[in-house]
Amino acid sequence: MRPSGRAPDEMRAITIETGFTRHAEGSCLIGFGDTRVLCTASVEERIPPWLRGKGEGWVTGEYSMLPRATHTRGQREAARGKQSGRTQEIQRLIGRSLRAVVDLKKLGERQITLDCDVIQADGGTRTAAISGAWVALRIAIDGLIKSGELVDDPIVAQVAAVSCGIYRGTPVLDLDYDEDSNADADANFVLISGGKIAEVQATAEAATYDEEGLLRLLRLARMGCDGIFAAQLDAAKA
Repeated sequence: MRPSGRAPDEMRAITIETGFTRHAEGSCLIGFGDTRVLCTASVEERIPPWLRGKGEGWVTGEYSMLPRATHTRGQREAARGKQSGRTQEIQRLIGRSLRAVVDLKKLGERQITLDCDVIQADGGTRTAAISGAWVALRIAIDGLIKSGELVDDPIVAQVAAVSCGIYRGTPVLDLDYDEDSNADADANFVLISGGKIAEVQATAEAATYDEEGLLRLLRLARMGCDGIFAAQLDAAKA
């Protein structure tokens, strides 16, 4: 039995509230259960120096966790003067995941930054961030197309992410904190609509697993991401 009482293949409730902030070109507050992440997309008419003259743009991500997103207050990384390795890893993952579904040449010489700020954490913050970042990006791109600044849509597919794990010997979908902190193994899957895989992060924690175990987790992830894809489209059209 899962601590939440969910079935092994059951996601937490997915909520996406668009237009959550006033000034960003695209924004949403995404929830996977009690995890809440504010995702904003900022469009800038500039590109990194190493891209100048190549006729293409850039999509990148930043990630942070607010001090009381967890049970105890964490120190702001800005106060420490440096980002943790975990933060750097996650924001690179966000950037790679979103670039996997964007034609950078069609974007033109502009940069879109996806800021993902965790305001409440209960497991799956990176997967919620990626899934919400796509919605914020979709809204920002739609605005550029509507204004005539873009002619062709640079977004070629959807991207979403979900965690899976082996908890008390059973493969389960969408781990919350209680499961994640006690899982035998856990994995994060970044999947693209149409069946492709952008990235898989899988780790044995308390026990190793075999190939079939990994495939069972992948099958669960596909089920979960199908639900996220549908929620993304509903939110972006709202």
